Amino acid sequence: MRGRNDAGHSKRPIVLCCMMIVSLCLLFLYFSGSNGQAKSTAFEYGTKFSRTLGWGSDDGEDGSEESIFGTGDADDVKPKSFPVCDDRHSELIPCLDRNLIYQMRLKLDLNLMEHYERHCPPPERRFNCLIPPPHGYKVPIKWPKSRDVVWKANIPHTHLAKEKSDQNWMVEAGEKIKFPGGGTHFHHGADKYISNIANMLNFKDNNINNEGMLRSVLDVGCGVASFGGYLLSSNVIAMSLAPNDVHQNQIQFALERGIPAYLGVLGTKRLPYPSRSFELAHCSRCRIDWLQRDGILLLELDRLLRPGGYFAYSSPEAYAQDEEDLRIWKEMSALVERMCWKIAEKRNQTVIWVKPLNNDCYRRRAPGTKPPLCKSGDDPDAVWGVPMEACITPYPEQMHRDGGTGLAPWPARLTTPPPRLADLYVTADTFEKDTEMWQQRVENYWSLLGPKVKPDTIRNIMDMKANFGSFAAALKDKDVWVMNVVPHDGPSTLKIIYDRGLIGSNHDWCEAFSTYPRTYDLLHAWTVFSDLDKRGCSAEDLLLEMDRILRPTGFIIVRDKSTVIEFIKKYLHALHWEAITVVDAEPSPEPEENEMIMIIRKKLWLPEAGSHDSST
Repeated sequence: MRGRNDAGHSKRPIVLCCMMIVSLCLLFLYFSGSNGQAKSTAFEYGTKFSRTLGWGSDDGEDGSEESIFGTGDADDVKPKSFPVCDDRHSELIPCLDRNLIYQMRLKLDLNLMEHYERHCPPPERRFNCLIPPPHGYKVPIKWPKSRDVVWKANIPHTHLAKEKSDQNWMVEAGEKIKFPGGGTHFHHGADKYISNIANMLNFKDNNINNEGMLRSVLDVGCGVASFGGYLLSSNVIAMSLAPNDVHQNQIQFALERGIPAYLGVLGTKRLPYPSRSFELAHCSRCRIDWLQRDGILLLELDRLLRPGGYFAYSSPEAYAQDEEDLRIWKEMSALVERMCWKIAEKRNQTVIWVKPLNNDCYRRRAPGTKPPLCKSGDDPDAVWGVPMEACITPYPEQMHRDGGTGLAPWPARLTTPPPRLADLYVTADTFEKDTEMWQQRVENYWSLLGPKVKPDTIRNIMDMKANFGSFAAALKDKDVWVMNVVPHDGPSTLKIIYDRGLIGSNHDWCEAFSTYPRTYDLLHAWTVFSDLDKRGCSAEDLLLEMDRILRPTGFIIVRDKSTVIEFIKKYLHALHWEAITVVDAEPSPEPEENEMIMIIRKKLWLPEAGSHDSST
């Protein structure tokens, strides 16, 4: 008995070991099959690699203080490849994806345009794949030629050419699409229309820039942005704005042309721009009901206009004589009068209103007049996800006393410390030192880019963490424009950027940006990845997002810690990127930063042909 019992005990460990080995083999086969299937599918939701490391959440409360970038050791986990998305996702905008809205069954008010506002996928529904270019994609035509012509293969949509054929928006021309410069209310060209607006305002020589005092414009419902494109020759920059609606490729055309543009809508949330950012707002038959909800959309424009700013409105209500248009014109006139706007000029199809220079008119209104003034605790510069309110934003006391913004004319405005620096407790000396520092840094960047960059190689630039906009200011002599992105949860420096005569947007880099794929030539990421480390968002998702918005043959400049640089190196092959150079950053006033600079170039690859290099 004792011998048989001993034999039984000796066999049990062997049986248990065999069972464990079989179980491990089955698990291995299961996950191998899953991985193989993931690589063969056209796309998948979520970020599998991120989830294995505990990334992909936005709360940063995983209880770990360890950096997501590790130590930079070569033994860290390294992905080998990303799947390629289906062709139907070649124009994917993750946070403006109507398919996602339907799938998630979001209850949105279509009358309030909520379905055109940002609705981002949760981490488990994000696409973990590379966005392919369309078949036949070519390196974009260079600026300034691109203002007037683009490759049809890059944006293979011609319905606007047919739908707007009588308005000269765009014309098919073989392999290209041409833009004659027309619009719904300026069939004969944006240049003549712009000159007419300047003439209506009695600007010298019919020049819309008004001797440098009119610099920043918001073009609402911009179409293919010909209005903004033609403003550039007058040293005026427009934020061309339109939703991803039935004319869904209009902003894609604008950016392909090299014209500043942003996907957005006047719906229920404030636009991602600070108060008093624009000298002129413009709407040419933009199909907006300005009277809805007590004039809330017109009051959003009021928030964005500077003291003495203009609203140029070209629409049938301004000139038509039928009963409905007359009714709308009467009600709209009464609304803007209560808002203290006055008619600067009304001619033919266009009316131009002007906003008051100070608070005097607001204070003279009868008690109970609507729309009311916003409450004293309202922050007009808080914009990210903040609902609009049907109220008038009065001027701060200092601006009221000054009767204006106190801004210098362009181009002196670019380097002159603006008065609103005091809102951030920033001195003029700090501002000037920041400007000088970034001038040196940008000169170093361009020397590192060297022969890879010709004068016309780069047009659309994004500064992913712009601070005061000094990176963009240092590029003033180059034929480029910069989308200055300011973190939504940091100091409200975006108003300083607008006061310098530049443009930009608030954003949260835990989410996708509101733009089409392949719309920027250069991305500048200064400590953007280090910021993600503090928030617990997915660095891998950010890499995929940067790849989505970067044009093939475009560049990325990463300025960050050495651990970040080593982390990104591991993804170069997977993303079809190549490192141009990696160097130590220039000496910094903060020696503990120890920043490095990595310059990357995105290769031109096509799904049917594999990846390959392409010169510009």
